[in-house]
Amino acid sequence: MPNAKITQTIDALRDILGDRLSTGPSVLDQHSHDEAYTTPVLPDAVVFPETTEEVSQILRLCSQNGCPVVPYGIGSSLEGHVVPVQGGITVDTSRMNKLLEVHQSDLDAVVEPGVTRVQLNDALRATGLMFTVDPGADASLGGMAATRASGTNTVRYGTMADNVLALEVVLPDGQIIETGSRARKSSSGYDLTHLFVGSEGTLGIITKLTVKLHGQPEHIAAATCAFPNIATAVDTVILAIQMGLPMARIELLDEVQMKGMNLYNPDMGLPETPHLFLEFHGTEASVAEQVDSFAALVEEYGGSDFKWATKTEDRNRLWQARHNAYYAGKALRPGCNSVVTDCCVPISALAECLVRAKELIAASGLMAPIAGHVGDGNFHLLILVDPESAAEMDSAKALANQVNMLALDFGGTVSGEHGIGLGKRKYLPQEHGAAYALMGVLKKAVDPGNIMNPGKLVTLN
Repeated sequence: MPNAKITQTIDALRDILGDRLSTGPSVLDQHSHDEAYTTPVLPDAVVFPETTEEVSQILRLCSQNGCPVVPYGIGSSLEGHVVPVQGGITVDTSRMNKLLEVHQSDLDAVVEPGVTRVQLNDALRATGLMFTVDPGADASLGGMAATRASGTNTVRYGTMADNVLALEVVLPDGQIIETGSRARKSSSGYDLTHLFVGSEGTLGIITKLTVKLHGQPEHIAAATCAFPNIATAVDTVILAIQMGLPMARIELLDEVQMKGMNLYNPDMGLPETPHLFLEFHGTEASVAEQVDSFAALVEEYGGSDFKWATKTEDRNRLWQARHNAYYAGKALRPGCNSVVTDCCVPISALAECLVRAKELIAASGLMAPIAGHVGDGNFHLLILVDPESAAEMDSAKALANQVNMLALDFGGTVSGEHGIGLGKRKYLPQEHGAAYALMGVLKKAVDPGNIMNPGKLVTLN
């Protein structure tokens, strides 16, 4: 049962929101978890605001009553970000889903936080513009900003941190602020926009975003190629980047992941060895030049089985298969649960790091396919476990811990894009040192009552 203060908050919010406040069991269950392996926790209520002013009212009431608040997009996060570990109110922003402005000449758009990346790109199709950040899920842009998401296009177009120009944010006390502007650069004051990008809902709720857009390329070519081992695939990528080849996408899938890809996509039929999935953007002539240059590198490093896709439907099929790598990996062990983890290292260390990671997987006795945004040093493990085996889950967590520590040893980070949430908070003092304490100071200054997504990212004493 909720405590008296939370009950008081729920009653007051029901007067404001009516049937847009729910305590129904199915709604509470939906908002008790994300895609992570963390234990679900039910919120006490879920609210569905439709305006910034309503979000402000919600936070003002919650602040006055010391009621925990957890922002929620579509629940596709992977580290327990949206689990309401202290109960309270979950704020679901899915009804704030309007595309407010598109400025074609300036290559930007203003959106509400519930707009998803697919929704935005569908709306942009006739303009010749596109939004380029593409995590595998059709995530909401508010959630993508809050977790500093990225994806397969990052090597050329950058992460959410590179593609958010400005934000409207409601602070824990209900105050509405605007950070940044539509200008492409500024030397004016603290960079508050990027304080909130990646803050994982611990400092406030994003209610509006101004995001960068890019021109749709004149010509696109995609390809797959096979390699005898992980190291030669990664070495090919490193040399391509050092040469300045402007690849739009370059993804690595190991031999275990490729076996799952063939199981999940029966018509794929690719060799079950490490693969690169590639995409090149530009004019027809520039793409042809990029392709020739990369093909020469592949030959030099012993790659083979080049398969090209220039038709839109073939490219879409290829990248849909890549985005479904999670389900393809799980096809290797039907009925399994999974522990998903990611980390990121300098690209010069990636080949050795991956070889070491595969040694750790072998020693664990578990199956863990690897896929990664190899162009920026980011890779993912999908550790498959028997849902009835506590011992396997313990082994999976131990393996994830070893890989995270390995990334730190190589001068990297414990998360390239999934974020911290509940799952990785324990690593932050080692990764950030004294800077982690400063994060706590900032959290306490902005959210002295610790109502915003408590238990995540930073710990307040």
